[in-house]
Amino acid sequence: SLDELFPNIDNLGLSHKFCTDSNFRNDLRNAMREDIFDSTPAYENMSEKARQILLLPDSSLQGSWRCKQDTLRMKKLTEVLKQYIGEDSPTGDEFMEAIGALCGSEPSSHWIDIVGVMNRRIPHSWHQDTGRSRGGDTKTVLLGFPKEDNYSGVGVFSHAVKLKYEKVSSKEHALDDPVVFSGLKVAEDYIVRPLFEEGKEIVLFRDVDVIHSSPDVAYRSSVMRFM
Repeated sequence: SLDELFPNIDNLGLSHKFCTDSNFRNDLRNAMREDIFDSTPAYENMSEKARQILLLPDSSLQGSWRCKQDTLRMKKLTEVLKQYIGEDSPTGDEFMEAIGALCGSEPSSHWIDIVGVMNRRIPHSWHQDTGRSRGGDTKTVLLGFPKEDNYSGVGVFSHAVKLKYEKVSSKEHALDDPVVFSGLKVAEDYIVRPLFEEGKEIVLFRDVDVIHSSPDVAYRSSVMRFM
């Protein structure tokens, strides 16, 4: 859960606030997106019009979650956390690094806010993000943003199939390219649909242990992937 990220802060209430207050979730998500956009070199020469389009809430956005810098990177996120959680809340940088730390010993630091197809059923498209787990403990971490308050159900996180054996991509496979299993059909009994609810805002897995897909029916604002 989000509260477990900060065991040294008593009565933080971050998980409860996140799951019960859509204004907090929306402001948190928008602040994360803006801070990452404004501090990513690839975006720095874009026009204000392009910035506005890329920051629309129905647009996916990517960058890096890494915040180990001399100056505060996630300024807007810091202010949102203070506004809703209080003065004892973590900084935006601490928030990002705490989630990123779940990725293991050799993370790529890649971050993406995924929107995907909403409001209609789509077929599963099974894949691995990289087919690797550097150091043997590197994980993919998902932070889900539900569509409504007090939500308990599926459709927020990716669906997955647990593999009997590790599936490691070949050395020739490009590190950042997904491993796609085109046309693969999986029996319903093997498909895991992770539950989102208060205390279960985060999912993590090694990419070599599962194949996964966007939900066949997504019900979320977005899901953020940390690697």
